[in-house]
Order: sequence, then structure tokens, then C-alpha cells
Amino acid sequence: MNERIIELTEINPKDFFGAHNSTIEQLKRYFPKIKIVARGSKLRIYGESDLLKEFEKRLGMLIKYFNRYNKLDENSIERILTSTGKEEKSSGVKAKDILVHGVNGKHIKAQTENQRKMVSMMQKNDMLFAVGPAGTGKTYTAVALAVKALKEKEVRRIILTRPAVESGENLGFLPGDLKEKLDPYMQPLYDALRDMIPHEKLESYLEKGVIQIAPLAFMRGRTLDNAFVILDEAQNTTHNQMKMFLTRMGKNAKFVINGDPGQIDLPRKQISGLKESLLALKDIDGIAQIYLDDKDVIRHRLVKSIISAYKGIETV
Repeated sequence: MNERIIELTEINPKDFFGAHNSTIEQLKRYFPKIKIVARGSKLRIYGESDLLKEFEKRLGMLIKYFNRYNKLDENSIERILTSTGKEEKSSGVKAKDILVHGVNGKHIKAQTENQRKMVSMMQKNDMLFAVGPAGTGKTYTAVALAVKALKEKEVRRIILTRPAVESGENLGFLPGDLKEKLDPYMQPLYDALRDMIPHEKLESYLEKGVIQIAPLAFMRGRTLDNAFVILDEAQNTTHNQMKMFLTRMGKNAKFVINGDPGQIDLPRKQISGLKESLLALKDIDGIAQIYLDDKDVIRHRLVKSIISAYKGIETV
């Protein structure tokens, strides 16, 4: 009797094996002549060589499906175990507007007309400015586009950055080291990623540098090749910071610059680098601009009313 050891990497074994090891139980029913022992992230399998080879093939198909859709159910497992190996093309929902299959199979897609325009513009351009008030899905849609590009191997890494500008708070008084001080500023980016990438895989990506989250100052001197790069809160960049960031663009790179000119936290006399760049770059081929508004707000219904109310104050 032959023995093989298979280790699951970047996958939570509990999620993959299912409640009460339901995935393992289905595998046992399909491969009754193979002994399967699951311990942690490792599978030990015992049996004839040809059967073990077929088992590894089917397990690989299940892992590929799980990595794509972030879920496994009884029907999907049955379909994959009994298929001819082409289940990726025919199984599951693959609506053209779904950007990413998020955690637990959540469908991540553009939800408003302007968000759909963001997706379309990003397919046709290498740089996109997405401008609009809070809650319009600028960051979330951009992160979904980045994760999609990474999953489809269009890029090798995702880089997410934002200026660490204080909005009424004092960064120096926050406890901890530099990373701990900066993490609260990066939280919206982490939140979006956690919706789209399972925890273990996300931690692995962060550890290996496949996904990098850093303040804008850390971009200086770098050339960002084969990357999907998102600059968030771009309204808080200065002229020099914006110019520095835009000129980091390397080969096979995609840049999305998000900002809300209505929430500038720079000193009063400091001109926003976002406002300058929108004017300076508006006619350059390959650079697109999309303006989102309160019709794109997808948070609580009151957010839309709040934005409208503040518009009235700002025009007085």
C-alpha cells in the first residue's frame, strides 16, 4: 500500500474540509478503496498508486474551485468528483458583472452605474481617477478590480497606499510602533480585502509582499512594475506627493487614484495634489476620470441625505 502526504497551503482547513469534515466524507464515498486521514492542514492518503494519482487530481480540482469561489458545497463537490475535468467552465455562477467571488462565495460586483463605468474605464485605460464623496464605493470597487487582476494573473502584486494625513487627530499620540500607528489609516483597505480574500490566504499574501499596504511616503524611489496600485484619499496629497506617486508607474501597471475633494485635511493654504492632477492630466490618452455622486452611495440610506445636506452648507 502506498502513502502520500498532501498539505493545504493558504487555505483554512476548517473551511475547506467543511462542517464535521463533510468534504472528507464525500471523498471517502467517492474513493472507498483509499484510506484518508486528515490532521490539521495535512492529508495522509493510503492506497494503490493509480487511485492515489486520481485522488490527487480530483483534490486539486476541488482546491482550484475553492480558491476561485471561496466556498465548497455538497453539490459542487459531487459535480467536480464526477466531472470530466472541465467543471470550471460550466459550474457555479459566472455572471459577467461579478468582479470577484469573495469570502463565503459572496458576489463582489459594481452596484451602481458609475461603479460599472469605473470597471469599464479600467479595462480600457491604465490609469483612472475616481472622484466622489464618502460611501460611493470608490475604494471597494478599486480593491475588487485589483483582486480580480491578481487572481487572473494580469498582475503579480497589489499595492495599496494613502497619505497618512491627520484628520483632526494627532498621529504622534497614537500608541505603538510605526506600523501600529499607521494601521488605523489603512483600515478601509484591510476591510475591503477581508471581504474578498480568505483570512489565511490574505495573511500569506501580506507576509510574502504579494499585497502591500503602506503610507504614500514609502513609495518614493520605487518603480512599480506588474502591479495594480491604488492611491486612496488622494485629496490629501500635496503637489510633490502626487507627482512622485504618478511617476512610480512601471511596466504592466494599473493605477487607480481615489479621492474626495470635499474632505481635504491638508493645511488651509496647501493646494491638493488631486485637484491639480485632475486638471493637468484630463486630456492624456490612457488616463480616465470618473465622478461619482450621492446616487452612488451604498452605505446607510442616511449617508446620501447627509451628503446632500452638507452640499447645501458648503454652497452658502
